[in-house]
Amino acid sequence: MSRFILPLLLALIGLILFGQGAYIHAKALLAQVLLERAFEKTIATGRETKPWSWADTWPVARVEVKRIGASAIVLAGSSGQALAFGPGHVEQTPDAGERGVAVYSAHRDTHFAFLKNVVVGDEIDVTRRDGRRFRYRVDTTSVVRFDASGIDPLAGGHELVLSTCWPFDALTQGPERYLVHATMIGPVSNTH
Repeated sequence: MSRFILPLLLALIGLILFGQGAYIHAKALLAQVLLERAFEKTIATGRETKPWSWADTWPVARVEVKRIGASAIVLAGSSGQALAFGPGHVEQTPDAGERGVAVYSAHRDTHFAFLKNVVVGDEIDVTRRDGRRFRYRVDTTSVVRFDASGIDPLAGGHELVLSTCWPFDALTQGPERYLVHATMIGPVSNTH
């Protein structure tokens, strides 16, 4: 009897761990559906719409890199809670399409994992919460220390920076950030 207890216990632990992993992925998929719905409702009504009643953030933009089929809903703020569900619009930076540098940040292993496939010359489309769309062209990528990014949100021009931790395959957080810098080409027609 006792020789069956250890294998049974190990199988039970394995099932629990598998269940937790499946739960996390299911929750992440559901969150993306709720974020998409909230973003569409925000555009339709012109009002901030939380994806769920207890959320402390709401969708403010959608960022797309069509060449690689990447898309993400950007949330208000860059708190850890917001970044758990999507990229965050860094506070004190302008909205996309406005003068200055709009900055979106996200985790390298989830919502901005696609940045490793973005190259100079790629086009990035940003749809704001008011439905206006803007197109940017990637002009540089760089690796910088988190406290020496050189980003000036008040700089002239109309720019976008997507920021994530570096290196992409690291297991722990480090001091370096990977930046994708893009300059606005212009507004995009809302007709498809």
